[in-house]
Amino acid sequence: MANIKSQEKRNRQNEKLRLRNKSVMSDLKTSVSRVEAAAAAGEPTDDLFRIAQQKIDTAISKGVLHAKTAARKKSRLAKAISA
Repeated sequence: MANIKSQEKRNRQNEKLRLRNKSVMSDLKTSVSRVEAAAAAGEPTDDLFRIAQQKIDTAISKGVLHAKTAARKKSRLAKAISA
């Protein structure tokens, strides 16, 4: 338990950020899994893929994902669709 004011504030900030990051990542994972499921079923994935890319870009801009991690995710998703 923190007994320093600045650490108490830091703990509150960290919790807010953790919840925001969790929300962004959950949304991202959901959209990616929808694309993968559609690709496996042979359904059209154009709109779903575009939405997933937007979610990945949003995660980059919020600092949840590193740029190279996002690029890798996009690449693997595109590869899964074309296969």
